[in-house]
Parts: sequence; structure tokens; C-alpha cells
Amino acid sequence: MFTIFETYPWLLPIVIFFGRICDVTLGTLRIIFVSKGERYKAPIVGFFEVFIWVVIISQIFAHADSIVAYLAYAAGYAAGNYVGILVENRIAFGYQLLRVYTKKDATELIKLLNKKDIGATFIRGEGAISQVHIVEIVIDRKSLNEVVTIISEFDSNVFYLVEDIRSKKKGIFASKNWNKQSFLNPTKK
Repeated sequence: MFTIFETYPWLLPIVIFFGRICDVTLGTLRIIFVSKGERYKAPIVGFFEVFIWVVIISQIFAHADSIVAYLAYAAGYAAGNYVGILVENRIAFGYQLLRVYTKKDATELIKLLNKKDIGATFIRGEGAISQVHIVEIVIDRKSLNEVVTIISEFDSNVFYLVEDIRSKKKGIFASKNWNKQSFLNPTKK
């Protein structure tokens, strides 16, 4: 199929290695899109993932006597997993629930978060030793480090959990297009 590899055999492992990085990275993204319920993005990414894989595997079979091609295939797979994780962390797709447990007065934390247009829900709870304040915050993944910094500055002994959210509806979320009035009074626009 590709006669260029007959002329330049050293090019085959390079193409296999980088092709494998691409298809494994796309596979990582496809899995994320499926888990988040992105029914239009996942199939498109899956199409390109499998197309690249078929091209690469056909070259492996066409050059079945090349141990270097096999090594490039395995190394590309390993590197693709690493690159996929880096890309996923970079795009930070989706939302997370940040649940904060503190012994301090959480109303101060709520005020700090509200200054940044971050909505939060405050709940009083009873811990094993004493009363605790629980604050639940829904944020996009890109905001996680910023919010954790605010929380840690508020209480250096804070305990918090982070959970992925598949979907959300309504609420107060930090956004450039957010209109507090339309949330509080949905009949007015």
C-alpha cells in the first residue's frame, strides 16, 4: 500500500510510533466523551481512532518480519497512554463536585467563593468528634486548582473530596454569561 516504506525502511517505525500515539490518545478522549454522555463527540473521535489504528496495523502485518516495527508499536502504545492523560488534563472536560468539610464557620468560605461568582451549598453536619460544616461546590474541571487554593487558604486543616459529575442542570455556576437575576427569577429575561 505504502511504497515509501520500501524506499525508506527507517521511516516505518517512526510512522508506526507516532500513529500509535495518535490513536491511543484519541481512544483516551473517546472513553472520556462516552463516560460524560457526549454522544456526538465520541463517535467522531472513535472514527479517527480506528482509522489510524487500521492503517498502522496493516503496516505491521505487511512488514511482519520487522521486530523494530513491533517495538515501535508497543512504544507508541505506551507513549499514547501518557500523551492521552496529558491531553485530558489539559482540556479538563466536564464538571466536578467539590465537597468540603471544615470545623470553621463556613459562611466566611461561602462569601469568599461568592466574590469569585462560585455558587456553593452549605450544610451543617455532625462528625465523629464535633460539629462540621459541609460545603458543596459544582465547578468545571478547569477551576479546580483555583477553588482548592481558596479553600486551603480559608482552612489549612480542611478535608475535601472531588467527584466527577456526568451532567448538571440549573444552579449557580461561575460563567461569563451567567445572569444571577435570571436564575433567581426565571420568568424574567
